[in-house]
Formats: sequence, C-alpha cells, structure tokens
Amino acid sequence: MGVSNNITALLNFIALLASIPIIAAGTWLASKPDNECIHNFRWPVLILGILILFVSLAGFIGAYWNKQGLLAFYLFCMAILIALLLVLLVFAFVVTRPNGTYHVLGRGYEESRLDGFSAWLRNSVTNDESWHKIRTCLTHSSVCTKLTQDYVTADHFFNSHISPLQSGCCKPPSACGYNYVNPILWINPLSPMADPDCYLWNNDQTQLCYNCNACKAGLLGNLRKEWRRANIILIVAVVTLISVYLIACSAFKNAQTEDLFRHYKRGWV
Repeated sequence: MGVSNNITALLNFIALLASIPIIAAGTWLASKPDNECIHNFRWPVLILGILILFVSLAGFIGAYWNKQGLLAFYLFCMAILIALLLVLLVFAFVVTRPNGTYHVLGRGYEESRLDGFSAWLRNSVTNDESWHKIRTCLTHSSVCTKLTQDYVTADHFFNSHISPLQSGCCKPPSACGYNYVNPILWINPLSPMADPDCYLWNNDQTQLCYNCNACKAGLLGNLRKEWRRANIILIVAVVTLISVYLIACSAFKNAQTEDLFRHYKRGWV
C-alpha cells in the first residue's frame, strides 16, 4: 500500500471517529420526550451520522486494500453527506435563533411566548393537525407526572429549573396567579383574565395545560434548547469532516499518480 493510500486510510478512520459524536447527538435528540412526539425532528441527525459511519468505513477499506473504485465512491458520497449536514446545521441554526422564553420574577424556571419563536417552527409544530397528535403523545408520557415525584413543597418547585416543556404544559401561566397544591394541581386563580390560557388550565391529568399556547411555546422552547446544544457538536464534526475530506481528495490524487508512475516504470522494465 502506497504512502498516499496510508494517509487516506488514516483520514477515513478519523472521519469514522467523527461520525460517532454525530450519532451520539442524534441518539440524544431522539431520546428526548418532545422529539419522541415529533417524528420529523427525531431522526435526521442520527441517520446522517450512521451514513457517514458506513461511507467512512467504505473509504477506509478502499484505501487499505487500494480499491480505487471504492475510494471514488467514498469521495462522491461523503461530499453529498457533508453538504446535507451543512444544510441541516445552517437550517437548524436559523429556525432556532428566535427565542420566545423569558424569565419569571421570583421563579427558577422560565416561561415561553408562542410568537417569540420562528414562524417555520410554529407552523410546522403547532398547527391543529400536528398538535392533536403531539398533545395525545404528551398526555401518555411522564413529562408532567414525574414532577410530583421530584418536587413536594411550593418553594422547592418555584426555585426549580424545570424544562420549558414542563413549564408550559404541566402548570398554568404564572400571570394567572393560581395557588400551588402540587406541581400538577393548582387552584383559585387570582387573575383569571391575565392570559387566555388561564381558562384552559384543567387539573385533570389528561388535560392540564396541553391545550394552552404556553404548552406549544414550551415545546418549541425545548426543541430550541436541545438543537442549539446539538449544533455545537455538529459544528465541530462538520469542520473535522471537511478538513479530512479536502486532505483525502489530495491523497487520492497522489495515489492515482503513484499508480500511474508504477505502471509507467513497469512498461520500461
């Protein structure tokens, strides 16, 4: 195996390693309660990571055993995958840039306004058809019920850092002035007209605030928070993959030159 093929094999091994954090980020996103209820957001990163893993493995095999056709296939496919990953990264950054969350005085958690998030997210997630399915999924999850296990006293709950999803769906908006009984049981609002969601709150555990705009906004807040974290991993992975790819292209050309030179020498022997 020539020097250039050795370099290409090493680079493909690095690309293979770079796919692991992408798969890990995709698995982490897919495991989150909100993404479990929104299938379109659940799989793209994980699928891209797995594809990059297999393509990198094909490139490593092609370089190690000097299979030029397999190397060419690797370079073609990897270019497409890097482009798709870049598109996904830029798109995720753009649609998650607006932030509808805000701090509530005297509370450890934040609340969210629906109109503070990007129009694309709102239209994709909170339209009537989508929200009916998401709401049904949320009611069967443990997103809200687990709060009763974690928090007992009002002070403990008010100083907690619950997720935007839990803040929006599991309790009424703070502006309503409901009195705390437990994290999913609230009574006697002081300002029932402060927010339209005040009338939508229901202590029935199958309803809570799942019909509220606050719940929709909380879901978007969760998505934004999770995707912004995943974007950090994706940026590092993309930079690594692009660097490896550019060097691999150069090494591939050098390997072809080495092969031509060897054939040329054999012709003169």
